[in-house]
Amino acid sequence: MKEFIISEAITEKAVLVGLITPEQNEQKVKEYLDELAFFADTAGAEAVKKFYQKLDYPNPVTFVGTGKLQEIKEYVVENEIGLVVFDDELSPKQLRNIEKELQVKILDRTSLILDIFASRAQTAHAKTQVELAQYKYMLPRLTRLWTHLERQRGGVGMRGPGETQLETDKRIILDKIAKLKRDLVDIDKQKSVQRKNRGKMVRVALVGYTNVGKSTLMN
Repeated sequence: MKEFIISEAITEKAVLVGLITPEQNEQKVKEYLDELAFFADTAGAEAVKKFYQKLDYPNPVTFVGTGKLQEIKEYVVENEIGLVVFDDELSPKQLRNIEKELQVKILDRTSLILDIFASRAQTAHAKTQVELAQYKYMLPRLTRLWTHLERQRGGVGMRGPGETQLETDKRIILDKIAKLKRDLVDIDKQKSVQRKNRGKMVRVALVGYTNVGKSTLMN
């Protein structure tokens, strides 16, 4: 008798990080992280832990304090976490320093949302727009830390151009941005022509609760 083994897709484990500041209280931060957990789930990751810290403003170097970052690192190592998502947008400096310390994939709210858009885009126009937004976001955040991840090809935050960003440099990305802008112009021209052609057609809509009579009338 043959045995059949059904393999399940492996869900990435993620931890979420948020700050309690004078501008946003603890309740508001918890709401934001609940929303971020939903985004992570939509992208294919499971939020297994949430970290909070109360600061007057984000640490310009590591977003959170060094003690909190060490706490996150210990949890990441002990629980084999491969993804840490920060609720606020990280500066290029913060991103580099956090990646260097945690040695895992780092995303912020913006990059996570762009990843979701990349997985949901259907039309050529939508895919091109999302890819352009990803490259623009990526440009100031280039890093060589994740070169080894190019062998993994995929995962949350690595869809679309994220799959190739690790082997690119600034010149290549700038060339890609220029090409995507040209592609968008071409797509817009094509859509304009299609709209003009459709305008020459007569459109008829049949509306009713059942199919009775509509098919006969259509014929």
